[in-house]
Amino acid sequence: MTNNTRSIGKLVVLKIGDGCFDQGFPVILQIWEEGKSPLLEITGRLPPAPEILQSCQNWTTSYHSLGLRSRLEASVVQVTNVSKLERCYNAAQVLGDRLNAWLSSEPFRPIKEKLLEQLLPSDEIRLIIQTENSCLRRLPWHLWDFWERYSKAEIALSALKFEPVTPNTKPHQNVRILAIIGNSFGIDTEADQKLLEQLPDAQIKFLIEPKRQQVNEALWEQSWDILFFAGHSSSKNDGCTGNIYINKTDSLTINQLKFGLKRAIEKGLKIAIFNSCDGLGLASNLANLQIPQIIV
Repeated sequence: MTNNTRSIGKLVVLKIGDGCFDQGFPVILQIWEEGKSPLLEITGRLPPAPEILQSCQNWTTSYHSLGLRSRLEASVVQVTNVSKLERCYNAAQVLGDRLNAWLSSEPFRPIKEKLLEQLLPSDEIRLIIQTENSCLRRLPWHLWDFWERYSKAEIALSALKFEPVTPNTKPHQNVRILAIIGNSFGIDTEADQKLLEQLPDAQIKFLIEPKRQQVNEALWEQSWDILFFAGHSSSKNDGCTGNIYINKTDSLTINQLKFGLKRAIEKGLKIAIFNSCDGLGLASNLANLQIPQIIV
């Protein structure tokens, strides 16, 4: 017998409202079928869990103690202290276990049960976690054991508040991509270039280890559909600020590119892709600019 079961695209949105780990967070669950009206919306709550915040801080401290805060540093630093590696691994394990216990708590159970009721293992699922809390954004949501039964699920982060910008230009016939290849010491960015060059119906401009002025001029003078960056990046401990290393000597914050990026958004920029490590700070800065889609 032929199995004609077709996977269905589902959009799952978890809106985590204002709160804190000492008092808990209100949660709204929305489930949509792609291209249709919402299937449902229910409310729940994540209970107080100060141990989650402490575990996240412990893991962050352990990771930073390895000296691998960015791919740039990871390529030249060798970790020889086994005890540091073990502490980092154990801290990550504790954080994952506590996160799963939190997401299995009684106040959150109605949301979890509704997910089980509405989602099939064959569904293609996009889970978007919407929150303004930087600590919640730093949690390893991919370790939620609930998703082990859903092999086609992907997880993304989003701000709760978003005001779309209406482009003042007409759509391009071909997709226009501005590809910035930054400091690539120790990593293979040639693979990124080759993949981009193989894209059909795409017009691509490469900036290889550019100066800041070159990046700004490209954002201001032309219109783009996609901004792509490959190279090294890093985020500050608060997860709210990030840097990209555009060449061997210079780095930029998103704030330093703010006006050029706003101009690009007004001209129709639809998506920003950063193929770099430790990009949470970049995502936070980019979200403030109201770029429609961000991948880091």
